[in-house]
Amino acid sequence: MRLAAHLCWLSSAVLFAQSVLVVADNETEEVRDETLQDACHVKLESREKCERGECPFQVSLPPLTLQLPKHFSRIEEVFKEVQNLKEMVNNMKKSCQDCRLQADDSGDPGRSGLLEPSTETPGEVADKKVRELESEVNKLSSDLKNAKEEINGLQGRLEKLNLINMNNVENYVDRKVANLTFVVNSLDGKCSSKCSSQEEIQSRPVQHLIYKDCSDYHAIGKRSSETYRVTPDPKYSSFEVYCDMETMGGGWTVLQARLDGSTNFNRTWQDYKVGFGNLRREFWLGNDKIHLLTKSKDMILRIDLEDFSGIKLYALYDQFYVANEFLKYRVHIGNYNGTAGDALHFSKHYNHDMKFFTTPDRDNDRYPSGNCGLFYSSGWWFDACISANLNGKYYHQKYRGVRNGIFWGTWPGINEAQPGGYKFSFKEAKMMIRPKNFKP
Repeated sequence: MRLAAHLCWLSSAVLFAQSVLVVADNETEEVRDETLQDACHVKLESREKCERGECPFQVSLPPLTLQLPKHFSRIEEVFKEVQNLKEMVNNMKKSCQDCRLQADDSGDPGRSGLLEPSTETPGEVADKKVRELESEVNKLSSDLKNAKEEINGLQGRLEKLNLINMNNVENYVDRKVANLTFVVNSLDGKCSSKCSSQEEIQSRPVQHLIYKDCSDYHAIGKRSSETYRVTPDPKYSSFEVYCDMETMGGGWTVLQARLDGSTNFNRTWQDYKVGFGNLRREFWLGNDKIHLLTKSKDMILRIDLEDFSGIKLYALYDQFYVANEFLKYRVHIGNYNGTAGDALHFSKHYNHDMKFFTTPDRDNDRYPSGNCGLFYSSGWWFDACISANLNGKYYHQKYRGVRNGIFWGTWPGINEAQPGGYKFSFKEAKMMIRPKNFKP
């Protein structure tokens, strides 16, 4: 044990000092002890019970006994750790030398050309190699930081670009086309001296370039309520709509009509997407078409209702917009005015504004325990679930059971208890839109 060896050395030193120096009458006399050269009689023993690995030891050095502190027992552990560290350093040096030898054997030309004989020691070569690697790591770290900053900058620019609403761009283009149409049509009677006579010009019919909705037909003098072909967006095909040219000054494009129950409204997502029914009777125009109509101009919504008692009421909203299919045809409904009550903004928990469209086969509502469209047998902008549903089942009279008929929650007396548990039903319902700036 190294500890014993060190103790032996210590005892020898103490005895040597004792034997050399003898003070008498202020004179120093050398005394030789032959036994020091023969052996080292050292006794190292513990005198107390160990606690937490720290044992008190005493060393007996004949003829001297020394009491050592408790921490003296850790000297051997320190020596072991120092030895292990020394072995690890030697191994690392050996590994560096092996790497250098392998590079020499493989003929690696290095980073700056062919290798040349070196007068440096292996340790210096290893240190140089480490410094080169550190320099390269620092350079790569700097490049990575610069790349990250550049990526963040590009990402910020991309986020700004994403803030551009493509619908606004399309609306801008559509407005420009509409203005062009207005300018062309306003040229009637304004021409140079080479134009025909005023009488000939007045006899010619005025032609529009694009009819976006029923209000454009109203602007050229059409006053008959019937079907017309419109093109809300020139990028898409035109389609037929039913125009109401009588109600409140006319110019209304009808989105939905309920008259007699001849059309089944318990349909799939695809059916509500493209539309169904008969434009002259009962129909749903189609969510894709409603989206094109409401994005081409700022629209208002009018809902007309009539019950089987002959009472007719209406609800008017100053804004109506339906998003595209990617956004699940989410609806935006503006402020209310009218006589039927604001069932679309009934309460905090029954509010159809900003809700996605749901059908029996596509659940996008806020009801956590099921599909409102499946439960109420229709497609609609359900919340959780309804305070209004104009696409419910058509009942010719009062009915019992689930309230899955045409429903408007603010209709007078609709929520009052009916004898025998009967539910209230409607005779007619109609949804239609026209531009906010329309002037009859």
